[in-house]
Amino acid sequence: MKLAVADGALQWHWPVPLAVHRFAGASEVNPVLARVFGAMRATDTAAPGGSFYASADDLLRRVDLPEFHALLEFIAASLQATAQQANAGVWPAGRHGLQLELMGVWFQIQNGATFHDIHTHGNCSWSGVYYVQIDPLARRRQHPDFGDLNGATRFYSPMFPLLGGAHIDTGNAWLQQATLDVTPQEGELVLFPAMLAHKAMPYAGERDRIIVSFNAQIRAPDGDQLFHYAGT
Repeated sequence: MKLAVADGALQWHWPVPLAVHRFAGASEVNPVLARVFGAMRATDTAAPGGSFYASADDLLRRVDLPEFHALLEFIAASLQATAQQANAGVWPAGRHGLQLELMGVWFQIQNGATFHDIHTHGNCSWSGVYYVQIDPLARRRQHPDFGDLNGATRFYSPMFPLLGGAHIDTGNAWLQQATLDVTPQEGELVLFPAMLAHKAMPYAGERDRIIVSFNAQIRAPDGDQLFHYAGT
């Protein structure tokens, strides 16, 4: 692909798209989901002890509630809007019968300074985290050690591994802010490319930090490859 640009004009390539969507039905849906997830954890005979719990990724099969379906509809609509924006100018023009499928949906409950270490998600193009319950920000900030990062979601630049090799000087200062910390708010959904490394920072609060997370694929009926492999 050739780009026609003015001589010396700065170009940016391979940006990382993220989007935040706010669920209008959160005040009705979230309390119900918090109670249901708490009950599922309490009745899980294989649940480990401690203050961190992650369900299996089979909630699509196990939870049949109007509130859960409302959340799924919101997630699907948000994914469609975000994927269209991220792929503007890349997807071919016209309608192609694209199919969005959630490949797994699960919840996590976190407290007691526990965290979910750095990871990525596989077998999908998009992932997301929806905040069901967490202490208000003003209360979280009072933690003597965690402060503003109490329960935050941290994302890592794809360039982060290169910085560990000391590829740093003043000339690439634009690379050196290699993390992005998202402050959780109940009812917010953060969508991100599944390959993006991220972490749930340590959390301690009066109420558990409860999230719903998921993986999604967007498939084309005639195949997903849009660009030919470089061969010449």
